[in-house]
Amino acid sequence: MAAAVRDPRRKAAGRSVFWPGTDGESGHIVADGQNEVPDSSAVRVALWRALHVQADPPAHVFEDEVGLRLVAPDDGWRRRPDMDPQGTSGFRAAIVARARFVEDLVVEAADRGVAQYVVLGAGLDTFAQRRPEFGSRLRVFEIDQPGTQSWKRRRLVELGYGVPDWLRLVPVDFEAGGDWWGQLCAAGFDPARPALVACTGVTMYLSKDATTATLRRLAGLAPGSRLAMTFTLPTELLDEADRPALEATKPQAQAAGTPFVSFYTPQEMLALARGAGFEDVRHVSGRGLAERYFADRTDGLRPSSGEDFLMAAT
Repeated sequence: MAAAVRDPRRKAAGRSVFWPGTDGESGHIVADGQNEVPDSSAVRVALWRALHVQADPPAHVFEDEVGLRLVAPDDGWRRRPDMDPQGTSGFRAAIVARARFVEDLVVEAADRGVAQYVVLGAGLDTFAQRRPEFGSRLRVFEIDQPGTQSWKRRRLVELGYGVPDWLRLVPVDFEAGGDWWGQLCAAGFDPARPALVACTGVTMYLSKDATTATLRRLAGLAPGSRLAMTFTLPTELLDEADRPALEATKPQAQAAGTPFVSFYTPQEMLALARGAGFEDVRHVSGRGLAERYFADRTDGLRPSSGEDFLMAAT
């Protein structure tokens, strides 16, 4: 997210230790003959969220088929190798757990009177489309690459959702050194008022210096602000059954030009946040989210391990 960092959404659109390496990228879309496309991994996130609704029995942890409508894949999308309901169940569950946790935070923040919600690396986030009742209480800022934002804006208009005034799509050209903070403020963000900031699936693709720079900027948010940021655990801290998937995915990510750069123990991430200026920090484990959202399920659906949350407050 720092100016010197290449596109964090390209790195962070959803690729993580949870993604199996496959070639089933049929959802990759080209808009208007230009290079305006949603990242293939952002497409995968959207499809997995829809697959949870369509393939897993209720009660659903998170319900989102808006992303599927945005992507509009061909009829065979569920036959993609990375959509296999059994083979990818742990990855799918991890994504819906992440999404549910963040959305619970948004609702709680709005109930506390927080009126600004910032999504760093928004991809195909659909909160504004699924929860329009929050339009009178929240201003949502989605930060992403210009091509992604242009494509998403067009698709929202085509599908009749539109882009209401309370949703601000903030295009930032990270590869050209775009100033995401300046452009966020130019889009109407008020740094003097508290905000909730979500940054998921990003830090493993950034250097520790870049993550530290982002944390320092966010530590200066108004009192009452909160940050929810995911980080990826080193292999030895994963459940043993999940370790081969991480090791197998590393060379695939490298070959795709999105190498895994940074892994953190919970203690390291908490120390990084404190060093950046946050005083109120805590760790929320992926295992804890599994207990919170999946404990009562009888179908065996359970998130894969590997991604935890840093929670930090000003």
